Formats: sequence, C-alpha cells, structure tokens
Amino acid sequence: MHRTARVALRVTPGQRRRCFGLLRSAGDVWACVLEVNAWRRRRHDTPQVGYQQLCRELSGSGPGTFGELDTTGARSVLRRFSDAWFAAAKRRKDGDVLARFPRRRRGLVPVRWYHGTFTLDGRRVRIPTGKGSAPLWVRLAREVPYPVEQVRSITLLCEGGRLFLDVTAEVPVAVYPPGEQPDPGRVAGVDLGIIHPYAVAGPGGEGLLVSGRAIRAEHRMHLADTKGRQRAVGRRAPKPGQKGSRRWRQYRRRTRLVEGRHRRRIRQAQHEAARSVVSWAVRQRVGVLHVGDPRGVLDLPSGRRHNLRLRQWQIGRLMQGLVDKATLAGITVRLVDERGTSSTCPACHRRVPKPCGRTLSCPHCAFSGHRDLVAAASIATRTPGGGSTTPTAVVLPEVVTHRRAGRHLPGAGRSRRDPRRPPKVARGSVGPRRPAPPPGGESLAQQARIHNTHRKPGER
Repeated sequence: MHRTARVALRVTPGQRRRCFGLLRSAGDVWACVLEVNAWRRRRHDTPQVGYQQLCRELSGSGPGTFGELDTTGARSVLRRFSDAWFAAAKRRKDGDVLARFPRRRRGLVPVRWYHGTFTLDGRRVRIPTGKGSAPLWVRLAREVPYPVEQVRSITLLCEGGRLFLDVTAEVPVAVYPPGEQPDPGRVAGVDLGIIHPYAVAGPGGEGLLVSGRAIRAEHRMHLADTKGRQRAVGRRAPKPGQKGSRRWRQYRRRTRLVEGRHRRRIRQAQHEAARSVVSWAVRQRVGVLHVGDPRGVLDLPSGRRHNLRLRQWQIGRLMQGLVDKATLAGITVRLVDERGTSSTCPACHRRVPKPCGRTLSCPHCAFSGHRDLVAAASIATRTPGGGSTTPTAVVLPEVVTHRRAGRHLPGAGRSRRDPRRPPKVARGSVGPRRPAPPPGGESLAQQARIHNTHRKPGER
C-alpha cells in the first residue's frame, strides 16, 4: 500500500529561486499542452491527450526548452494532464454535465520524480534537474517517516507561498500476533458528521465519538479573520488596472501564508480523527467498517451559509483518510447507504422529527439516545450496495469512548476557547454585575464625567 507524507523544505534564497523555477517551468509545459490542443480544436482536429502522444511532442521540443526542468519532471506534468482529461471524459460519459476538461492555465504546477531519479540521504534530497544544470540539493525540515528503501516517488509543490515535498512510500500492511488480528466477523458502523467527524458503533455495546468542534471553530474564526483583513485593506486596494504597492504585495503574501497554515491545521486534525477511529477499531478487533456515504447532500441547495458548511465539511477527505489508515491496519471499509439513519427510531422503525440537539427522542415509543450513535448503529446493520433497509436488530452502544480531534488548534486546550475570539465585553455582554448599593448610601459606581461641548458664540 502506498502512503504519502508532506515535509516542508528549508532552502536558501538561491535554492528557493531554483525550486520555484522548476514549478514555473512545469506550468509552461501545462500551458504548451493547452495551446497545442487549442490550435487543434480550432482546426477541428482530434486533441492530443494520450500520455504517449504528449511524450512524443515533448521529445520534439529539444533540450533546454523548459529551463532546468528535466524530462522525468516534464513527463509527470503530461501524466497529470492526461489523467485529468480522461477523468473528465469518463464523468461526462456517465452523465455529469458539469465535468470540465482541463483548459485553465496554471502558474505553478507540482512536479513528480520517481524512484531511481532522485537521491534521499537523511534530511538531504537531490532534486533532478536538466542536463547541464548544477545539482540541486535541498534540506528537509524533518526526517522522512519511511525507510529509504520504501520511498517510491517525491513531488515538489508550493502551498501558501511555502515549498513542500510529498514523499510517497510503499508501506506493508500491519501484521498482528495470533489471536489479536482484526476479525472479519466483527462489524462496526461509522457515521460521518460535522460536530462529530466520526461516530462509531461497534460490536459488544462499544462506541466511539470523535469531537470536531475545534475544527468547526477553526473554520469559523478563520472566516471571521479573513473578512476582517478584507475590510481593513479594502480602501487601500489598487483599482483595476492600477499597479499594486509594496504594502499590497505584503498583504497578499500574508494572506497566502495564513490560508496555507489554515489548510495544514485542518488536514492534521482530520488525520488525528481518522487515526483515533482506526486505533479504536484495532483494540476492538473490528475487521469490517461500514461507512455511511453522505455525499448525496452536496447536490441539495440549502442556502448560502449551509452550503459553505457542507463545503468545509470535506467529506471526501474524511472518507479517504479513514480508508487509507484502515487498509494499512488490515481493516476492510465498505460504503453503505445512510439515508434515514439519523431520523429513524431503531426500536419502532418510525420517522422521528429532527432534534435540535444531539439527542434523538422518539414520540411514539419514548426511545431516547445519542443521534450520531443511533445512526452509526443502524449503518452497521446495512448491506453494502443494497437499499436503505435495516435487516437486523440495532445494537446501541452502552460504553462510549470520547476523543477530541485537533488538539493543536488554537483554543483546543482545556479552556476550549479560541484566543482569537474577542472577550465577552467586546461582544456586547453586560459584563460582571456590580454589587448593590448599601441601604441609604451612595452608589458604588464611578461618577460619570460630563463633557459640556456646547459653547456660546465667541467662546474658545
């Protein structure tokens, strides 16, 4: 199984200039492919989108056409373009009219090099360059978490103005002692959500709740900070067609850095949440995870605010992270239909009104339970690929383990308060109550200072 780790680069100004030169050269390769296909489209010819066709066009360009970018790096860009084109063609063939072919230019395009073309020596990596160029050695910010013999490829990319290296390695599936391996007969259901990214109901009355309130707070406070910065610099923004100032460039650079840091924080919190689920499943010897697939809600128009919450939910990342870690641990993941699991009573199988909080209460049979755990228990009984029926009895968890994802996020410590959030007084609160005045005495409040700004004509 292949796994990827992202490691930051520590480079000198000269190395940074050369790395960005490689990314810009990859963008030139991407733009050339778009331009060639635009010419062919205007002549009503068949587009060149196959990987072998594009490689033949690249070989005819000659050495040194794209700066220090070598042939292997340029072919990785062609592979990325070909895969994107055929993926869009497959989606359109399946009926997705919103699928678009790659026709947008990109200034910086990630470059990938495969095993045998680069050198990894501890924290030092030699990035391949074109013939006649000086060797490019860069230093990593930390050690690669995989043995050198397992590394299969590296990818140079830029995120938020910083350079990173994605290291992909082939990692074997975990091996357990006899009697401790996951049992395929033990099935657990997983319900995906926003407040709880993962709610798991396992066999034997065991359950797990992973809290994602810190992730939601990070999204909200980041949005508030972004709006505040935009209001602060809105008047100083250059007009369309006007050349930007140094202050404007510094603001744009700061915005990119903050956006990149926000994405890294969210990605790390999602990894922690998925790791909590897989570690719990390994301890419970769960061999199969039934995951409810909620991606159908993305097609429902729910208003501007709720659509933003759904996009920030990042369902695909949650599912992919859980699948990768579960596969590495030897656990099988199956997608099932989750429709009606959070709004159906597991006791009388009747529809229940959506609760305001996290407790599901049935008005028909007086059943009460945690809404997400009830959904996870119903998902565990459903058949992959089948309908939304629940064939067997639902076993609700009796012992629930609580975990919190994103302990590294601001305000995710014991106080559970984001330091970027203003104090209560600044949000319009009345503040602490003053003590009542003594009977017959004067008030304990400070005397107000009255400023008389009214002046008669001629007074100063």
